[in-house]
Amino acid sequence: MFKTPIPKQELDDRLTKFYSLMNEVYPDWDTAVILSKVNQYYFTGTMQDGMLLVTKERKAFYFVRRSFERAKAESLFSDIYPMESYRDAVAVTGGDCGNTFVETEVVTWGIMDRLQKYFKMGTISSLDRVILAVRSVKSPLELEKLEHAGKQHDDLLQHIVPALLREGMNEAEFVAEILVKMVELGHQGICRFSMFQTEMVVGQIGFGESSIYPTSFDGPGGAYGLCPAVPLGGSRERKLRKGDLIFVDIGFGYDGYHTDKTQIYLFGGKPTDEMIKLQRACIEVQARLALLLKPGAVPSEIYQTVTNELSDDFKQNFMGFGQRQVKFLGHGVGLHVDEFPVIANGFKDPLAENMVIALEPKKGLADLGMVGVEDTYIVTPQGGRCITGGGKDIIVI
Repeated sequence: MFKTPIPKQELDDRLTKFYSLMNEVYPDWDTAVILSKVNQYYFTGTMQDGMLLVTKERKAFYFVRRSFERAKAESLFSDIYPMESYRDAVAVTGGDCGNTFVETEVVTWGIMDRLQKYFKMGTISSLDRVILAVRSVKSPLELEKLEHAGKQHDDLLQHIVPALLREGMNEAEFVAEILVKMVELGHQGICRFSMFQTEMVVGQIGFGESSIYPTSFDGPGGAYGLCPAVPLGGSRERKLRKGDLIFVDIGFGYDGYHTDKTQIYLFGGKPTDEMIKLQRACIEVQARLALLLKPGAVPSEIYQTVTNELSDDFKQNFMGFGQRQVKFLGHGVGLHVDEFPVIANGFKDPLAENMVIALEPKKGLADLGMVGVEDTYIVTPQGGRCITGGGKDIIVI
């Protein structure tokens, strides 16, 4: 029924990395409480309504409300227990968590109230950065899944999407047709983001000026969306016209792991000299960034090096339109589309081999939309190795 489970050695290695980093960064920690379903999956190989408790004494307990049967069928994790309430977990662990670390970007005040009803906790601190750091370096198993996603992703945008475009179709129809083709290629049907309350159908997709319309999403592109209540997906009113730029910035997920890629198209006309020039300039920026993705390189220094090389003119409407410019050039990808590290100021931990990073230089054009590229790279001693095909010129339909 299910695919081959994540090998037990892989799960053990992930926990070993976690123990090592926790002991290095927070030597006085006692207990980590992991409630995020994605993080549960990373450490146990199954995604349930449950709780993973990890102690400094190298003990790990996975308590599952629903479905315990499925968790046992899917996971090779050693210690899985059924749980109806947190009281059941206390009966196994003793309930004294000491200095406790939780995922503060995920755990709500209400959940903490319920946990503290049963567990005794000393100091409570954030676990998020340690888990993101552990997850940022991918194993060979993870890289295999990412490379498969990248291959399918490139095939989709280069060879399948162009045939979907037709005059008069609206953005929502285009999004729906892309999703069907993605699923046919093995896409998992959803794209996961770690950013608080971030939802997405397949990504940001826009015809013409729609792709520079303001959104709450922290990315260079824009979108009209369906309506104020659902400001994503695609507009039913904005229809494809001859001469439109088409912005397709989407994630592709395979067996949990995402790649991120953007392709620009032009429908029923010829790109202007300015469009061609700026698209190729973004490709050059991406290539420059990729050369710097080597173990030991510092993300903030990469960001400063590349942005300082750009002319003041090019920086206008770069990485966004108008005043809506984002302050990064790339971001990690994996079980979430948005992971560590980020190629931006403030990120000073050096890159490590087998980190996976999406590089996305883009530039907005008034009244026309967004041009630019995005591709996913693996950090290697020779620089970033692209797994999504690399930046392309505007594809003319």
